[in-house]
Amino acid sequence: MLDRIRDGGPVSRAQIARETGLSKPTVSQALTTLERSRLVRQAGRSSGGKGPTALLYELNPAAGWVVGIDVGREYVRAAVADLTGRIVAQRRQAARARSARSLITSIGSVARSAADAAGVRWRRITVAAVGSPGVFGSAGHPLLAHNLPGWTREGVLDEIRTELATGVVFENDVNLAALGERWRGIGRTVDDFVFFHVGTGVGLGIVVGGELFKGANGAAGEVAYLPLAAADPHDRANRRRGALETAIGADGVLATARRAGLRGVDSAADVFRAAREGDAKASKAVETVAAGIALGIAAIVPVLDPALVILGGGIGRNADLLREPIERELRAFSPFRPRIEASALGEEAELMGAVSLALDAAQERLFSRVDAGRGVAV
Repeated sequence: MLDRIRDGGPVSRAQIARETGLSKPTVSQALTTLERSRLVRQAGRSSGGKGPTALLYELNPAAGWVVGIDVGREYVRAAVADLTGRIVAQRRQAARARSARSLITSIGSVARSAADAAGVRWRRITVAAVGSPGVFGSAGHPLLAHNLPGWTREGVLDEIRTELATGVVFENDVNLAALGERWRGIGRTVDDFVFFHVGTGVGLGIVVGGELFKGANGAAGEVAYLPLAAADPHDRANRRRGALETAIGADGVLATARRAGLRGVDSAADVFRAAREGDAKASKAVETVAAGIALGIAAIVPVLDPALVILGGGIGRNADLLREPIERELRAFSPFRPRIEASALGEEAELMGAVSLALDAAQERLFSRVDAGRGVAV
């Protein structure tokens, strides 16, 4: 019932009974409990139609508050939302990523700053969802997060929990981007799609049957390690970062541009800017990167058969320059023609995914408290 009210907006008792198959007395009893716990509130009466109007119910926005936090190499961002998913405040600050300790301090600072901006006392935050590079499996700390100094050492996750002093859930940032697109992006109506992140790092968020697919150890989508690029997969550097990431990640774009003879560029953004301005060497570098992205897509599609490939990340978002050469390369060496689109949420994808994950966790936590108060086993 709570899922139905959250997802469908104001709804009557009769509608809930009809759509859930529950009896009307059961619905009435459950609504009384949800109202008493302040998870649900009355939202006026239905209008129009024949017969008497019906009392409507909706999720109480202030029943809980959540924070989504996106941790990157350059910035830490946070967004505060009420229980309906309405974003009430956002904050961003440069990441002090010299060490894990300084980055954790930044996480606490930006999260509390966002709560202050929303006018929400921190003790009222039910759940914070933290997304960052790395694999969050059973090790108790992130793995394969080489872009964040010290992030893979023991105890990092416990230190974040201590810093935030609330319920905390963790997830890979690219997985969160996929959840963000599923919640509020172009993945809303697509049950099977992938989010191909190409930026500082390279990764894949996989949605199958409308749900995030993480694999046995949380490493599903670590396509940076596909041995597809021209680089030697046995090279120790490529084993650390992954051959595909070495070729098409931010550092790879810059190296490709310099090999093409482009001078005066210090970042991947500079390369794409030069290409838009008509620089032939920059355009050649972009085409090379597009070919690498196409190779990655060609390897992914026969395995997962997604209905949609969403390009995201600081590099992947340059779809105006990348889409045509990617599709041309795919026509040249692959029989598969996936639909390819740029992320609808842009750099907000990870943050929206973090809020979405926090909302799910908060609803479970709040509902468990309601049932615990009634003496019902969950």
